[in-house]
Amino acid sequence: MTQFTRQFVLTGLFGAAGATLVGCDKPSAGGKQVVNFSVLSVEKSQTLNDLWMPFFDDMRKQTGLEINPYFAPDYTALIEAMRFKKVQAGWFSNVPGLDAIRLADGEVFAETTYPEGFAGYYSIIIVKADSKLTIDDVLKCDKSLNFGMGDAKSTSGTQAPLYYLFLPKKVEPKTCFKTVLQSGHGQNIQAVANGVLDAATNNTTALVDLESRDPELRKKVKVIWQSPEALPNDVIIYRKDLDPVIKEKLRSFFLSYGRAPGAEGERQLNVLKPLVLGGFIPGDNSHFIPVRLMEAASKLMVAQQSGDAEAIKKAQDDYAAVEKEKVDHDAQTFKQAPADPKLPAMSSSAS
Repeated sequence: MTQFTRQFVLTGLFGAAGATLVGCDKPSAGGKQVVNFSVLSVEKSQTLNDLWMPFFDDMRKQTGLEINPYFAPDYTALIEAMRFKKVQAGWFSNVPGLDAIRLADGEVFAETTYPEGFAGYYSIIIVKADSKLTIDDVLKCDKSLNFGMGDAKSTSGTQAPLYYLFLPKKVEPKTCFKTVLQSGHGQNIQAVANGVLDAATNNTTALVDLESRDPELRKKVKVIWQSPEALPNDVIIYRKDLDPVIKEKLRSFFLSYGRAPGAEGERQLNVLKPLVLGGFIPGDNSHFIPVRLMEAASKLMVAQQSGDAEAIKKAQDDYAAVEKEKVDHDAQTFKQAPADPKLPAMSSSAS
């Protein structure tokens, strides 16, 4: 992962976007309350504008808020932008979302869903379409392969492959391959397709999106490994200290979007489709229990491999605590009302 000093984050990242990132709870020139909303930048800026602006336009109209988008260059920027109150809400995947809760005073209020209603997505490893590499070849660790990992805070690009594949096989990627490069999903796809990398991590959502945007590029890569379990969907997070009135406006927008009757609902779904989304359901911080369990299990495996008795005991206790929390949570059944009382209530699940 690219390492950012605090000074670089504050002056470089926020300085570059500072023209639009004005403070929240302060009216804009037009008298509207301002919310800076962050999204991970995985495409060229113009492509991002084309994809997201219809959604942000609807958010502005329905909430009455001045919504300023901030396209963060990586996961660290997402977290730090919220931590230093440069953004008040944003779109997060699992590991950076968990960090936003821990470090940036964030709070989950909605979870994303896919157009087909999938419960989650999968971590994968891809190779060039004509490659004869298998996952066993990848795990040989003969330092002959150039391998691509995701950002260190990427759930599907780094954490899931470590948890499900490399750690159980006692494989350390940094010493296993000839080179290990860390990049975003889009860059890894391009690198594998062009033969720069022999194999790389990715996720099923990125491939679905690629199929619709660039089917020729999609044909140039294939999957040789998929995580055995689905990963939780992305979440929408706002800061805990955000004005309660603004919180409710955002919550109402997200939980009703795509559910309008008739032609308007179809139009909203068409806005979501290029973003590979089907809508939103209520969520809270319990969403991260499976991710925390993955994190605790990975730390336990590392401790066991080290042979350090004290570290093993601590890791075992930490894992047991999260596991109990998951059992207790799964035993509960509860419902959250959607923003619009006319809509049927929906259950919220963390797994």
